[in-house]
Amino acid sequence: MKTKQVFKSYDRHNVSPVTSFRYCPRCGAKFNSVSQEKYYRLKCESCGFILYKNPYPGVVTLIIDHEKVLLGKRSKNVFKGGKWSLPGGFIEFNEDFLSAAHREIMEETGLSIKINSLISVVSNFLSPELHTLVIVLLAEKLNGEPTPGDDMVELAWFTLSSPLPDMAFEADKDIINRYYKTKIKGIHIDHRYAFS
Repeated sequence: MKTKQVFKSYDRHNVSPVTSFRYCPRCGAKFNSVSQEKYYRLKCESCGFILYKNPYPGVVTLIIDHEKVLLGKRSKNVFKGGKWSLPGGFIEFNEDFLSAAHREIMEETGLSIKINSLISVVSNFLSPELHTLVIVLLAEKLNGEPTPGDDMVELAWFTLSSPLPDMAFEADKDIINRYYKTKIKGIHIDHRYAFS
């Protein structure tokens, strides 16, 4: 099965990036837009500060238990609410990606996990306002019972060979199907951070 790592919900090349910033966060002067090569950026003519619009870093975890994968139904008030996804979220500034995975899994599922490996990194072009770069981890449950929290309103185990529910993200479907077909082992991770 071919590896897919870039997922697009829209044509990112024909849409200008959306920004709500009008004033420099450093000095408060009004921004002027500039184009450097092919990238759109905001530049402050007063202090020289450039606001880069980068993808948001995130992490999701494929938690496998006896040929089943844990999925969560997303709250109605979040992006793609009402649909299902792998548990995960954004990496905070002071976190490494493994600690972020443990935190997100605990917040969204109430489970302690053992992270076994890194199985992919994907770019998601979800909307002109939201691009993500997501690290995909493979893990197993250590203890606890799945209890929805944070952005999840429901959790369920789905058999890998069965059809998936209405999924929020194409990348999640691809990751689950690729794991089911290949049983990809992934690459080793720093085991000092593998346990919550």
